[in-house]
Amino acid sequence: MAMSSTGRSARVTLFAPRIEELLRRYRGQDLFRLEADTVGVAGVDLMDGLLRSRPANAEERPTFKPVQGRQVTRADAAALMQAVSADVRAALKKPPGERTDLSGKWPHTPHVYLRDLVFGRESFRFRVLVDRRLELTPKLTWMAVAAGTAMLGKPGTEIPLSNLAARVLDAETYDDRRYAMYLYRRVAAPICFTVAALVTNAVWLGAPFDDDVPNRDVLLEALRLLPPSWNILRVASPEFGEVDGRIGGQDDILMLPLLSHRDPRLWDDPEAFRPERWKDLDPDTQPGYLPFGHANERCWGRHMVMPLAERILDVVRRDGLVVSPEQRVGRVELDGLLEVSGVRMVRR
Repeated sequence: MAMSSTGRSARVTLFAPRIEELLRRYRGQDLFRLEADTVGVAGVDLMDGLLRSRPANAEERPTFKPVQGRQVTRADAAALMQAVSADVRAALKKPPGERTDLSGKWPHTPHVYLRDLVFGRESFRFRVLVDRRLELTPKLTWMAVAAGTAMLGKPGTEIPLSNLAARVLDAETYDDRRYAMYLYRRVAAPICFTVAALVTNAVWLGAPFDDDVPNRDVLLEALRLLPPSWNILRVASPEFGEVDGRIGGQDDILMLPLLSHRDPRLWDDPEAFRPERWKDLDPDTQPGYLPFGHANERCWGRHMVMPLAERILDVVRRDGLVVSPEQRVGRVELDGLLEVSGVRMVRR
């Protein structure tokens, strides 16, 4: 694997070969061919034109794509959003416990903290659906969903401990409960995964942080250099060729914020972790900055991700947590979200 320096402590990030190749070969390019039927795009204007040319279809919506052929309606998606938003708001009102200890191996440690903070009082059949190990294979997820559904009693036989769980218990038939359980996983788990990845990347890149740099700016800069959601896939559509004639009718499009976030045409000192740059930049309008997707289709969870991530960084700063001085190398694998794995956090 190739190396890329990050952080003021000369920590080194090793990217998976495929990611390293993207950074090495295509950074600063607008359009390039990745496969016989796949075009990569990292140009600001081109990404904007392609994403405006048509809305995402049902299969391209990562959270609310069909569940075993069953469409997730806009009403269901909106209701799920409202439910989990209420749960996150309630969690953020809880005072940070003085006994909270976030030292240990990240991103696992903040993931568990988030699960317990937002969903932790749920029964085991719900808690297991937020487990990181279910990402190993879809079969594990469906086994957990089926087992949890079978164990559920009739609605009202147990007290729901979150708004999201209440939607599962309100389902009247087995098929509806299984559908609701799977969507519980689809909604609850990404919050924990994404926030845990983001704060892990942030501490790896910059901890210990200067006192005068706000959490917001630290997180915005971590999202620039190591965006957990680092690509946007769109399947072949006739609209794309109308935007750029180099795109064929059978070409899928892989748009890469990973590259536009490091484009030297857009950023001063693009490889450096400089959270202070966000004093004068607007993340909603900054060209090429798409950590939560395009303006037309912002990620549904961004207004939950940022405050939860700031909550964790508050604890990190309060307790003086830093990356272990003995750890100089962090690895970014190609297995879903872009995150530095196995970061050891210790008290100074």
